[in-house]
Formats: sequence, C-alpha cells, structure tokens
Amino acid sequence: MDLSVITAPGLETVTLREIELLGIPAEVEETGVIAARGDREALYQLNLHLRTATRVLVRSAQFHAASFAELERRARDVPWERSVASDRPLRLRVTCRKSRLYHSDAVAERVALAVRRRLGTHVEWSAGGDGDTRADALADTQLIVVRLMRDVCTVSFDTSGAALHARGYREAVGRAPLRESLGAALLLASEWSPDTPLIDPMCGSGTIAIEAALLARRIAPGLNREFSFQQWPEFEGAVWDRLRDEASSAQLDAAPAPIIASDRDAGAITASLATAERAGVSGDLVVRRAGISELAPPEGPPGLVVANPPYGVRVGERGPLHALYGTLGEVLRERCPGWQVVLLTADPQLERATRLRLSERFRTRNGGIPVRCVTARIPGRTGSATNPRSQPAS
Repeated sequence: MDLSVITAPGLETVTLREIELLGIPAEVEETGVIAARGDREALYQLNLHLRTATRVLVRSAQFHAASFAELERRARDVPWERSVASDRPLRLRVTCRKSRLYHSDAVAERVALAVRRRLGTHVEWSAGGDGDTRADALADTQLIVVRLMRDVCTVSFDTSGAALHARGYREAVGRAPLRESLGAALLLASEWSPDTPLIDPMCGSGTIAIEAALLARRIAPGLNREFSFQQWPEFEGAVWDRLRDEASSAQLDAAPAPIIASDRDAGAITASLATAERAGVSGDLVVRRAGISELAPPEGPPGLVVANPPYGVRVGERGPLHALYGTLGEVLRERCPGWQVVLLTADPQLERATRLRLSERFRTRNGGIPVRCVTARIPGRTGSATNPRSQPAS
C-alpha cells in the first residue's frame, strides 16, 4: 500500500527516523508528509508505535479530474468498500489548489454523490482545512481526505481516527498544553538515552515527563486506544492482536533511570500527578513543587534537562522572562555540568539570556506560535565540555 504519514511541519526528520526504525521504507515527500510503502501489518505498526506523527493515511486512488463529470465518474471507480462499512458514515476533508475545480464544497458534493451511488451509504462531509478537527476524530465516522493539485485528484483513507497525539491519558491540562507528539519529538531529537536521568523543571501538566516515561518503559503510544482501521471490512484482527501482544511483551516494568518533573505552580503539579496516573507511569516519576532555583539533579551520570519555558509573545513579557532564562542558564551551569539541555523556545534573544551555546534541531509551531527546538551540552566546571555540534543561537 502507498501510505502517507502526516506530521507537524518541522518534525519530518524526527518522524522519518521513527518509521525507519520500524523497518518500513519511507522518505519525506513534502512539508508535513512522509511517503511510506508497506502491507497491512506495516500500517498497523505505524499507528501503534509512532510517537511524533499526527495520522496515517492510505492512498486509495489518484486520477486526473479537470471537470465535475470526470471527477464523479472516476470517483465511482475508487474501491470504497475495501475500507468503508456500508453502515458507517463518511466525512470528507477536501482541499483544492492550482486546479480548474477550485470550489472545495462542490468537489465534496460530487465525491459524496459518487460514494453514495456505489455503496448506498449516508455521507457527511466537511470541506477545506488541513488541520485536525473534532469532527475528524469521531469514532463512528471514516475520514476521507480528497486533495486536488494541478487537476490531479488524490483520494486517501484515514486509518487513525483521532489524531495520534491523543494517547488517551490527558484530560486536565495547563493553560498552554504541549501536544504529546511534540513532547516526544523533543526527546527523540535530543537522542536521549533512557538509562540516564531526565529533569523537566517547568513541567506544566507533565507531558514531557510522561512521554519520557512511556519511551523509557518502551510502552507503545497506541497500545490503549482505538483506531479507524479497526472498523474496516478488511481489518485483520489476528494480525492486530499479535502486534499488540508483541508490544506489550516488550514493555519494561519500570523506567531504568530517574525522571523528575517540577513546577512552581501547585495547580500544574496536581495536573501532572493526575495525568501520570492515567498514563500508568506515576510510579516512574518524581513530581514535586519547586522553582528553577531549587533544581537538584540526582546522583549518578549526567542526563537530560528538557523544558518548554514561557515564550514571551505578549507585550511586556520579555523583560521578566529574560531574567527567568538567565536564571535557568545559571542554575544549569552550576548544578548540571556535563548534562544536555533541550529547550522549546520562540525568541532567540531569550535563548541568548541562558548564555548556553544552543544549536537548532528543528522548527515547528506550538499553539500557533513559531518555535524551535534548541539543544546544548552544559559546560563542565572547567568550562571545557561543550557540544561539538553546537553553534551560537541566531
């Protein structure tokens, strides 16, 4: 099958590496899209194991469509029945670019008519928009993605249902929640070794620390949720059960090294504890209320400090945050020599306030805000230990 793995723009390299580690051939096709080839088992594996992807699509058909008559005629030839139960409603997401057929609502109507004539099923549709919506995540609907580009129509079936970052453990969140997939991307981009300690000194609702515990214990992110492909007529339940059993058998009973999450806000700590409990990793975390100045690394080898500090996007915030970033850098140099630090930031001036030689790993968006992942090796007390790949922030 031709598979399209959708990921947040900027995370393509991180997600591609995940796919390659599963042994599935893939390459970056365009911004936010990775093309892969595989059978039904590969499809199941991608949904079960990917930590940084948004969803997985199967390309069902691709054809020329320069008129509505041609579109409807060719759409009737798509094998809808292979992935859509006759009693399951469909939801269409349509985008049109650089094509004679440019009205997404009209395209959706014609595709819906073609499906109804072939299957006799009820069809709901929504047009436009590439992002996830609540409608796309409805468990009882099958999302169909229709894309017209230069008069070529591509029809893809969503296999995931709810976006893959929805692991199922998060309910109560902080004021600025970090998506689980982005938290995982910070860890994977840093190449953190789970047998070394990890500290998040600004944990918020605990997403990064929880994702670290899931990664350290080898818990597949899709192990405890449902997927759209499970409703398909050609779903192979025996294969899926085997893959889930294999994933369960690979889990570790506990994280091999300390994972410490702290925040000065009591509400954030309460949310972190509750979320970790739902994720089944509360026993792997040390969660405590503490400010940055109280950071205390555990005994043992150096590990990773990872944080998603405030961005300072509102007027008047940069001044106080300049001091916060400065304190963070000072505390890290004093107490975590030899450790690696990874930050998700939105302002190079605030990065420079840490006085660390930060290098960029990727750029993306968080809550609509352009951000980048930067990392550095914290100098040893002699000042000689630096990350050879690091360059000054720009």
